[in-house]
Amino acid sequence: MRRARHLTTLIVCLCLPASAQATQVVKLDATLAPDRLGQAATIGFGFHITTTTHDVPAPLTGVAVSYPNNLGIALSGLGLATCTETTLERSGPEGCPADSIMGYGTARAELPVGTDIVEETGTVTLVRGPSQNGHLALLFYTNAETPVSSQTVLPGVLLPTPAPYGGRISITVPLIEGLPDGPDVTVTQLSSTLGPQHLTYYETVHGRQISYHPNGILLPDHCPRGGFPFAAELRFADGSHAVARTSVPCPRS
Repeated sequence: MRRARHLTTLIVCLCLPASAQATQVVKLDATLAPDRLGQAATIGFGFHITTTTHDVPAPLTGVAVSYPNNLGIALSGLGLATCTETTLERSGPEGCPADSIMGYGTARAELPVGTDIVEETGTVTLVRGPSQNGHLALLFYTNAETPVSSQTVLPGVLLPTPAPYGGRISITVPLIEGLPDGPDVTVTQLSSTLGPQHLTYYETVHGRQISYHPNGILLPDHCPRGGFPFAAELRFADGSHAVARTSVPCPRS
C-alpha cells in the first residue's frame, strides 16, 4: 500500500494541466486535543481523496500539510530519539526506540482490478527520523494486513512556510506497483496525530527505567481570528494537484 473532531473543509482550488481531467477532490480534517489555549495538545490531521467520477484517483505522489503559527513543536518533548528508514523497513516501529514515536494514524489505498476496486486499510506510525539539512525529519510507517500484507515508509520533513502558517510537513509518497502490468496503487486516505496521545516514553532515574507521557505541543495564549488554520497541497502522478484548507475553531474562554 502507498501510500480526533472532524471539520468540514473548503476545497479552494483544483489546479490541473489543460490536458488532464479535473477529477481529484480532497477533504482536509484537523484537530487540536485538548483545545485549551496556553496548554499542551496533540495535533490531528488527515485527508480523504475522491473523484467526481467515482473512479480510483490518480496515484498520490506527495503531500504538504501546513500547520498554524506559534505552535511549540520544538518544545513539545516529542521525538527525543530517532529511527532510520532502513530500521523501519527491516523491523517496523518495534525496532525503533520508544522515544522516537511521535503519533499514530490510519491509511487506506485503492487498486482497480478489472471492473472492481480493491480497498486496503492499515495503520500508521509516525516516527522521528535523522535530521535533514537541519530540519526535523518524520517517517510515516504504514502497515496493511488485508487483503494482502504490505509495509511502506513515507518520508517527510518539517519545512518553513509563509504566514499565516508556522511550517509545513512535506511528505513524499512513493509509487507502489499493483498487479503485474496493472495500474499503481493509490492512497486515498491518510490521517495521523502528532502529540502525546497514546504515547509512552522512558527515562532512567537513579538506575531505574521510568515511564512517562511527553508534554505535547504547546498552544499559544491567543487564538488567530477565524481559528487555527491548516492547509494541504496534494500532488498526483498524472501531473495534477489539489489544495484544501480548513481551520480548528478558537476554544471557548
